[in-house]
Amino acid sequence: MEARVTALVLLVTVSSILYTGAGAAAAGGDERAALLALMAGFVDSLGALADWTDGAKASPHCRWTGVRCNAAGLVDALDLSGKNLSGKVTDDVLRLPSLTVLNLSSNAFATTLPKSLAPLSNLQVFDVSQNSFEGAFPAGLGSCADLATVNASGNNFVGALPADLANATSLETVDLRGSFFGGDIPAAYRSLTKLKFLGLSGNNITGKIPAELGELESLESLIIGYNVLEGSVPPELGSLANLQYLDLAVGHLDGPIPAELGKLPALTALYLYQNNLEGKIPPELGNISTLVFLDLSDNSLTGPIPDEVAQLSHLRLLNLMCNHLDGTVPATIGAMPSLEVLELWNNSLTGQLPASLGRSSPLQWVDVSSNSFTGPVPAGICNGKALAKLIMFNNGFTGGVPAGLASCESLVRVRMQSNRLTGTIPIGFGKLPSLQRLELAVNDLSGEIPGDLASSTSLSFIDLSHNHLQYSLPSSLFTIPTLQSFLASDNIISGELPDQFQDCPALALLDLSNNRLAGAIPSSLASCQRLVKLNLRYNRLTGEIPKALSMMPAMAILDLSSNALTGGIPENFGSSPALETLNLSYNNLTGPVPGNGVLRSINPDELAGNAGLCGGVLPPCFGSRDTGVASRAARGSARLRRVAVGWLAAMLAVVAAFTALVGGRYAYRRWYAGEYGYTLKVDQKSDIYSYGVVLMELITGRRAVEAEFGEGQDIVGWVRDKIRSNTVEEHLDPHVGGRCAHVREEMLLVLRIAVLCTARAPRDRPSMRDVITMLGEAKPRRKSGSSGAASGKDGASAAAVAPAVVVDKDRPVFSTTPDSDYA
Repeated sequence: MEARVTALVLLVTVSSILYTGAGAAAAGGDERAALLALMAGFVDSLGALADWTDGAKASPHCRWTGVRCNAAGLVDALDLSGKNLSGKVTDDVLRLPSLTVLNLSSNAFATTLPKSLAPLSNLQVFDVSQNSFEGAFPAGLGSCADLATVNASGNNFVGALPADLANATSLETVDLRGSFFGGDIPAAYRSLTKLKFLGLSGNNITGKIPAELGELESLESLIIGYNVLEGSVPPELGSLANLQYLDLAVGHLDGPIPAELGKLPALTALYLYQNNLEGKIPPELGNISTLVFLDLSDNSLTGPIPDEVAQLSHLRLLNLMCNHLDGTVPATIGAMPSLEVLELWNNSLTGQLPASLGRSSPLQWVDVSSNSFTGPVPAGICNGKALAKLIMFNNGFTGGVPAGLASCESLVRVRMQSNRLTGTIPIGFGKLPSLQRLELAVNDLSGEIPGDLASSTSLSFIDLSHNHLQYSLPSSLFTIPTLQSFLASDNIISGELPDQFQDCPALALLDLSNNRLAGAIPSSLASCQRLVKLNLRYNRLTGEIPKALSMMPAMAILDLSSNALTGGIPENFGSSPALETLNLSYNNLTGPVPGNGVLRSINPDELAGNAGLCGGVLPPCFGSRDTGVASRAARGSARLRRVAVGWLAAMLAVVAAFTALVGGRYAYRRWYAGEYGYTLKVDQKSDIYSYGVVLMELITGRRAVEAEFGEGQDIVGWVRDKIRSNTVEEHLDPHVGGRCAHVREEMLLVLRIAVLCTARAPRDRPSMRDVITMLGEAKPRRKSGSSGAASGKDGASAAAVAPAVVVDKDRPVFSTTPDSDYA
């Protein structure tokens, strides 16, 4: 009997094993078919999934690229990240119910995902980041009991944030940055008590920041900036005992900075820049002993800088620029041991900078420009041997330029213009290996221009204008291989122009006006093939104008007025390839004015004060009657040609406007669909004003084209009135996308460019090159994550000028490298 029982148990066991194996085999076959069906929807341009094949010789699917199976032979991980895949992700993925990891990140998918992922209830990691997935975010992830990571950053999802994620209480990371999610932040997220990372920045989220987020007891990083929030910073966030990184920048938040934030014991980074925050800086922030990065710039903060800030011994970045702060800088800030970046630009601060600033800290970037500082520049500001940028313009600093700066080898930029600096320029700047810009204009400096500047191998911009510099120019100054701009106007520099322009490969701007230069203009200037502007007016130059100047390929502006030049105007000036502005007034020039090119329509005022000039746009030269008649006939013919050209230009502008209006809606639809960027091409000589009007008509639609704008009012005035009354957004044409938030934002950006193009004074209108550049940069906040970069382009927030990008949460958020893109 006992033997029979044992045999029965053995039979049942074997049968169970055989049945389980058969079931696993059947499931495996179904999953193989599911994978093949899934691949059928992919576009695999690199052949990354070449081993996903069927047939007798095909390898088992558990060995395919990106596929992992568990002990039972079921697919539990699908990692196809970075394979350059596109196409669509079909519902066949739902036929892999054992999946714990689904990673499709860093590919080129641009379609929707399955509407629900509820069948994948075993998921622990869901990552579709860095694609262009669109449509609504899939539902159903809230039913995944073990779900730890959801990363969908850097896509084009729309609609509300997925509220059902609140049910996945094992979540540790939720990263939804850089899409077009809208609506409120779900208060239900309060249930995610294990959550460590919450990233929602760079979307179209509205409403208030829920106070309930203060209940996320495990939270380490909270990144919600670059949205359209309202209300204030919740003081409840001060309860997040584990919070290390708080970024609410560019969020339209208002009200005061809560003093409760000073209770955060682990915080290392606090970014509140570019909001509408007001009131004083809470002194309680000085209690956050762990703080490394503090950026409160671009707000409406008032009052003094609290003394308590100097208690932050680990602080590397202090950015308070673009506020309404007043008072003096606490002296103790100069002794902060870790400070690398100090940004105080554009406030109302007074008094002297701390004398100890930089003496014992590794300063890399100091920007205190556009305040009312007085007194000397701290002598030891570069003692740390790391200072790359020193920006101090528009203040009242006195005394001399610290001699130590000229031996600070880390310097990249020195901008100290518009102060009251005296004394001489220290010797040594020319030997600094990385110095690119030296700006000491509008001061009271005297003495000579140091000869060692000519030995520089890095300087590209030198501005020494509006000082009392004297003596002659260093002989080889213009042989600096990297020099692009040299300005030394309004000094008392004498001597002759050095005849050493043979090696000036980069020089584009040379302004030596209002000095005492004498002698002839060297012909070697013509070797500067990239020179765009040359200003030598108000000097004592003599001799003839070198003929070679007239054929310089890039020369657009040439001013030789108010000198003592003699001889005639070179005949080939009129055929100069790029020349647009020419001023030769108040010299001793003689002879006929050539009647071609720019000289054919030059303003007579730009030739005035040359009694010996005649013909062309000036009174005819003395001679035979036939000569006079011919001259008058030539002028009449030229006048007729100008009128004809004017009419032709006007007609072309009308045709361009009509063409743009007819094709505008189609172009906008393709433009916003992302098929191509800005492709409008306009010749440099086209009418910028007309182009601006066309842009306005495209954006404000038929209402602007057909409506009566009011008595004496045209579209330009009408648009300006709507901008002043803050109602222009109501009139955006909905047919070209004006109902979509990010499209509406881009339309407003382009409209601002149109306003610039239609400035009343032509001199205030941008060039077509500038317009094209601005159009290329007129992008909405899409895909803008939390920049975290603290400082901007010589006194501008990086958030305001840097390209909008999705930032990897593990990437360093702070860089003081002098070669950064926005430096």
